[in-house]
Amino acid sequence: MTSTPILYWARRDFRLGDNPALAAAAASGAPVIPVFIVDEVVESHGAAPKWRLGLGAEVFGAALEGAGARLIVRRGRALDVLRALIAETGAREVHWNRLYDPASRARDEGVKAALKAEGIAARSHAAHVLFEPWTVETGTGGFYRVYTPFWKAVRGRDPGDPLPVPKLRAPGAWPASDDLASLALGAAMNRGAEVVLPHLAVGERAAQARLDAFLENGIDAYAEARDDLARNGTSQLSENLTCGEISARTCWWAGRRAMEEGRAGAETFLKELVWRDFAHHLVHHTPHIVERNWREEWEAFPWNTDASRADVVAWQRGRTGMAIVDAAMRELYTTGRMHNRARMLVASYLTKHMLTHWKIGLDWFEDCLVDWDPASNAMGWQWSAGSGPDATPYFRVFNPETQAEKFDPHGRYRRRWVAELSANPPETALAFFEAAPRSWGMSPDDAYPARPVVDAAEGRRRALAAYESRGF
Repeated sequence: MTSTPILYWARRDFRLGDNPALAAAAASGAPVIPVFIVDEVVESHGAAPKWRLGLGAEVFGAALEGAGARLIVRRGRALDVLRALIAETGAREVHWNRLYDPASRARDEGVKAALKAEGIAARSHAAHVLFEPWTVETGTGGFYRVYTPFWKAVRGRDPGDPLPVPKLRAPGAWPASDDLASLALGAAMNRGAEVVLPHLAVGERAAQARLDAFLENGIDAYAEARDDLARNGTSQLSENLTCGEISARTCWWAGRRAMEEGRAGAETFLKELVWRDFAHHLVHHTPHIVERNWREEWEAFPWNTDASRADVVAWQRGRTGMAIVDAAMRELYTTGRMHNRARMLVASYLTKHMLTHWKIGLDWFEDCLVDWDPASNAMGWQWSAGSGPDATPYFRVFNPETQAEKFDPHGRYRRRWVAELSANPPETALAFFEAAPRSWGMSPDDAYPARPVVDAAEGRRRALAAYESRGF
């Protein structure tokens, strides 16, 4: 055993169990110093994701204290902070779990190269997805561009067993830490934080409890219930997966056991986990997906790119006059999440009915989603817009009115979130006005828009005409 400590750099892996980087550091027998850095990547996040990451770090810090360790928090450029900690502690190794989006990769590659040049062992580990992007190849050695063959390629694979919680050895002295609260990661949330907070389940224990509840009460009906807008039919694990409070591998084996037991929705749940992997597969192989059209032919499409335009502002604030779209946008602002079916509807309405660039929607989601994930967000928006891999065809324009009839036939979802639709609106609908900025000047007493900013039928006709004029 050695007294020279190892730094474990926590990023989106706020868990003790099945944490390869933490386990590897602990297995060495050396003291382990966990560190969370509010670095250049974290600082670039939107309001809700940055706030949620801070909440996750806070709970993870408490879990580490329960295991006899601490979470050292610092603010600054990642390489500068790590160098400072190495100088302070004498550490000769740094371990972290890999991420695959362009910003994280650029940061990590720079850190690894610099540390290695200085004689520091920099070791990255696989932990964020089931199967690392470069390990899944087509028969010709390329990467997958379509989900279904990707699913078929991995559905029988073994991602390995989840790792147990490691025993952590403390250093002789802990380095100084910034106070996480003083870093104000939730500052941009303003008064919305208090409204959104009750809808969250933060930390490893909460994530496991969510998975257990889903397996007990939700997985059998999952294939059908996940599309019912008024029903709590999903696992709700997305915020925990994106912060790494539970591993995809833990969820995978839980789903596999359920499938072996004959639980009806288990395979659909596994497919959704693999869909998340597929997003990271694509962002690794084609990193431009996060900022420009995946399909080059869409670069010339005449999207509206003005985010200040009145109809875009109405979309952001849930005032389009299309009730199903408005309900979804208000759910987002009130809870930090949005039903998956609703995400497709609001994205289709923005990009097809309103002919607005998907990047405007992507940026809004990045600011508002507590479960924001750079890969899933980019793939989802480009799928809806028609500009991405395995995308919905350009001619498939979701009709929000017929979608509402199919997935919210009794209007419960719409009334739950749009106060103006009810004489006595529920607390969920009223909470939106507590979360919304006062500068928006919105009140539940406002009259609901008499007509939508874009009519469903007219929007479809306009979209198809625009696509056909461009030769799609």
